Parts: sequence; C-alpha cells; structure tokens
Amino acid sequence: MENVKKINEKLTVSAQITSEQLQQAAREGYKSVLNLRSPDEEGFWKEEQEKVEALGLEYVNIPVKVSTLTEELTTEILKQIDELPKPTLIHCGVSMRAGAMALMNIATREGMTPEEAFGLAEKIGFDCSAYPQMKQFFAQYVSTHGQTK
Repeated sequence: MENVKKINEKLTVSAQITSEQLQQAAREGYKSVLNLRSPDEEGFWKEEQEKVEALGLEYVNIPVKVSTLTEELTTEILKQIDELPKPTLIHCGVSMRAGAMALMNIATREGMTPEEAFGLAEKIGFDCSAYPQMKQFFAQYVSTHGQTK
C-alpha cells in the first residue's frame, strides 16, 4: 500500500485510505481500521465504515483535530488501539495524527521517554519537528502517562 508506515506487527499508519487499499489491507490480514478523521474534513470518505465492515473488519472513527486535542481524548484513542483486533490500520488525512497516536500508544505501554519515542518515529520516517504543536503535546503526554518498564 502507498503512503503506509508499518509501526510494528500490530500497528500500521496511513494517510486517507482508498477502497483499493482497504481491500488490500483485508487480504493482508488486517482485522480493524481506526479512522482519526473528522466528518467535516475535506476528503472524508463517508462510506468507509460500510466498506470496512463489509470486508469483515472492525471499524472505529474517533475524530481528532490537533487544535482541540486533549489528554482525555488521547487516552480514549490509546485504549481503543489496545482493544481493537490486530493488526490494526490507523489513518487520518496525511498520517500525522495516526502516527502520533500509534507511537504514543507504544511509548506509554513500553515505558519509553519522549526522546526514545521521537527516535523511533524518526527511524520509521516521521518528521516530528514538522508539527511542533503535536510534538509538544506528544512529549507532555508520554512524560505524564508513560508506564514503567
């Protein structure tokens, strides 16, 4: 699939997926899709839930806007990531929110420091400095909610 970054064996992130990518994900064994796009975003795919469920995958849509992101919403998203059947495909408009949530999930569950998480993000190909507001929120959340190893 294009514009896709595999975070680990359980989590993959993407920009907005197409019908073809969704079918490919189902063929590759994905079990669930987490959509972080808001229905009012340009390019939001209104039939996505119907298409995902028709392929036998579980679907969840939790709209996220960086400008209104809260600790409570992030905690809800990370809990959803934990509970969805794996492997899970997480997507948003350009994969920034999806990547941040997947990496925050891993960092808080594996006891990483924000610096370790940013190192992992860089290794995967995310440029965290391109989104300073998200990077600052990420660092604060991981520092506050990280679990001990």
